[in-house]
Amino acid sequence: MLEREEVIKGVIAVIKDNVPEMFGSDLDENTVLNEHGNVDSMGFILIVTKLEGKYDVHIPDEAWISLTTVGDLADAILKYSEK
Repeated sequence: MLEREEVIKGVIAVIKDNVPEMFGSDLDENTVLNEHGNVDSMGFILIVTKLEGKYDVHIPDEAWISLTTVGDLADAILKYSEK
C-alpha cells in the first residue's frame, strides 16, 4: 500500500522532471499547481497523466478541478489507487 509521504515525493519528482521551469526548488505538499499558481493547463495535464502512468491509476477528469496542490494530487492518487 502506498504511503502519503512517498506519493508526495513522487509527485514532486514528476513535477521537477517534467515542468522544472514552472517552479523553483522549493516544492512541498502546499505548492499550488493550478492556473492560480505556478503551472499552466498544458503543464497540469502533463503532470497528471505522468502520475497516472507512474502509479497505474486513473483520476477521473471531473476530479481534476479539485486538484490544486501537490497534496491534493497525492491524495487523489491514494484514493483512486484503492479502487
